[in-house]
Amino acid sequence: MNRTLRLLRRRALGSIPVLLIVVVLTFLLLEAAAGDAVDAYLLSIGGGDATIAQSLRASYGLDQSMAARLWLYLSSLARLDLGWSVAFDRPVRDLILERLPNTLLLMGSATALSFAIGSALGIVAGEKPGSGRDRVLSTLSLILYAIPGFWLGLVLSIVFAVQLRWLPTSGIETIASGRTGLSRAADIAAHLALPVATLTLVYMALFLRVMRAGMAEVWGLDFVLFARSKGVSRARIVLRHVARNALLPLVTMLGLQSAAMLGGSVVIESIFAIPGFGRLAQEAVSGRDTALLTGIIVTSAVLVILVNLMIDIAYAALDPRVGASERGA
Repeated sequence: MNRTLRLLRRRALGSIPVLLIVVVLTFLLLEAAAGDAVDAYLLSIGGGDATIAQSLRASYGLDQSMAARLWLYLSSLARLDLGWSVAFDRPVRDLILERLPNTLLLMGSATALSFAIGSALGIVAGEKPGSGRDRVLSTLSLILYAIPGFWLGLVLSIVFAVQLRWLPTSGIETIASGRTGLSRAADIAAHLALPVATLTLVYMALFLRVMRAGMAEVWGLDFVLFARSKGVSRARIVLRHVARNALLPLVTMLGLQSAAMLGGSVVIESIFAIPGFGRLAQEAVSGRDTALLTGIIVTSAVLVILVNLMIDIAYAALDPRVGASERGA
């Protein structure tokens, strides 16, 4: 336990400058882009004169220098204030708290399913490398991984929502249904079935291939050969020795894919019209809402850091050597 706490402390302290660099670079890159939220607003209402544009920029603080706005944003961020969205005329924090749970539900379900199914199929394939089932599963995983996520989502939507009419086509739940409790949960599950299935199939293929490759490598190590020479059953060797050691690169891949899965939600949420974090980012870009887009990127960075901290905990539980160098630090 002490080893894990020392590891978490070191990782958490190291993530602070990383988060600060992300915030500053994001702010500077967005400031370098042409136009701002006032330009997008005036364009949406058919234009306006220079006086109106100047007044709007002054009211939102966009007429100040870049250094002054950066300092103001960093000081506000220290108070957990993400600023004000010009496009939505609402606090950025409220918008993120409203949309983020939908994306976390979508991505959390897809991640859990893809990791569980992918690792289980990877164990089946890697239990006997080169066998017929290994070739079949490896081929199927390669085909799934090569299919673009947006195309797979459209195909599933056409088949199961349009033609068979088994599932809803879009949204997170039925609008104004008045459902509560288990009835509402079942409605949300039905709406999320297709987007979760799309993401699960894509990332399941990746986890399957990583698990299979890890097991194929572990089979040739000395401790596996020693266990086989002692007469340990094959099932025990597969589950207690080979699969456990092959999980280490799979857990690492899970942490690396957390950021990619958040980015992938933009496409999936657009296809299935889910009011989530990804669609909010798309709306922030189209509205040139710098404050909102910066808040989205900062929140994403925090989520990725938290996921990787949990990955460090899992890594320390799987491998006692992890964090051993933290002793006395």
